[in-house]
Amino acid sequence: MTDLEALTVGRVGVDLYPQQSGVPLAEVRTFAKFLGGTATNVAVAAARLGRRSAVLTKVGPDGFGDFVRHALDGFGVSPRHVSTAPDLHTPVVFCELNPPADPPLLFYRAPIAPDLTLTADDVPWETVDSVPLLWVTGTGVSAEPARGTQRAILERRGRAGHTVLDLDYRPMFWPDEAAARREIGWMLDHVNVVVGNRTEARVAVGSADPDEAADRLLARGVRLVVIKRGADGVLVATAAERWTVPPCPVEVVCGLGAGDAFGGALVHGLLSDWDPRRVAVYANAAGALVASRLACADAMPSHAEIEEMLCT
Repeated sequence: MTDLEALTVGRVGVDLYPQQSGVPLAEVRTFAKFLGGTATNVAVAAARLGRRSAVLTKVGPDGFGDFVRHALDGFGVSPRHVSTAPDLHTPVVFCELNPPADPPLLFYRAPIAPDLTLTADDVPWETVDSVPLLWVTGTGVSAEPARGTQRAILERRGRAGHTVLDLDYRPMFWPDEAAARREIGWMLDHVNVVVGNRTEARVAVGSADPDEAADRLLARGVRLVVIKRGADGVLVATAAERWTVPPCPVEVVCGLGAGDAFGGALVHGLLSDWDPRRVAVYANAAGALVASRLACADAMPSHAEIEEMLCT
């Protein structure tokens, strides 16, 4: 893979899903193992749609790290930018499917996750310069040295091509919301596409109102804003127009991974040069499909499945 279309930067891990749904974690008897992590899942979702993707991240020198590399390769995502952090463990995340729509997560990322130890030496700088789409996350600036590394990547990139920020606010990764607003806010002046939900918009720009948040993001030089509103659909905004895309009704099996499927479909739509509304409609359908399935990376839909959802 010498001609990447999309490079995602950030979190990777192993997701352990209960085989018994709707019960507290203490009562779960068995788990199934899946590839996980926001940036990783987005790369997988894009690959499922035919895009040449890679993820820039790190794992530990352990069996789970080997699993990550093998799983990425199996999904058609290049593992060549997955390096190893000595003396750290590949993160593990336990999911409690109770309630299924918004399952609690238990992260094992102490003392620090390998993906938050990315340094300049880990970065494929020529790819940063040339890849059509670069995807970064809010979690990626929650700790050093990854914070400084992601900042350097964005400064080098200079808003070239599609430079996308997934707001990806996880309270457990931050000392407080003010710190998250400061660090995520810095990135807004260095990206041209922003995607997140209402809570993440409030953290980033101080307003959970989708239209007000969109106005504030556009004023920072962002050219495309996507605010996910749950059951109220998705707001898509540019400087010239904005639309609300209605939700796709599904029976929710697991809400995890839906946002990453949305992200991978967003990647595909941007690289296809679709108009913003078409991108959002397509991404919304992809997210709904994954919400109706168990698992994240393994559940990412194909183009045919998304098109079938759009026709129903």
